[in-house]
Amino acid sequence: MYFVILGTDKPGHEQMRATLRDLHRRYLGSAGQHGVTLHHGGPTQSDDGQRMNGTLLIVEAESIEIVEAFVREDPYSRDGLFAWVEIRPWTWTTGRPDTVTLQP
Repeated sequence: MYFVILGTDKPGHEQMRATLRDLHRRYLGSAGQHGVTLHHGGPTQSDDGQRMNGTLLIVEAESIEIVEAFVREDPYSRDGLFAWVEIRPWTWTTGRPDTVTLQP
């Protein structure tokens, strides 16, 4: 199954994000060790595009419980950067690497 993970930073925690970013990126690199395949990801941006304010990931795993455990151990989650995190099962259709993009 595919899942979308959307985490929103607590306001005023830009320095925490910067401090944890390398640890977070290394953790994402170990996703396979946690039963998760990371397909896409990156920071969300403020309206003016000048600062990072959250995280969006697209992952694949056998269950939402595996994804929840993966997210709990992420340095961003573990150290309290996020105000909230949402994990949703997702059906990947358009733009999927192994399929043809749908035409209007």
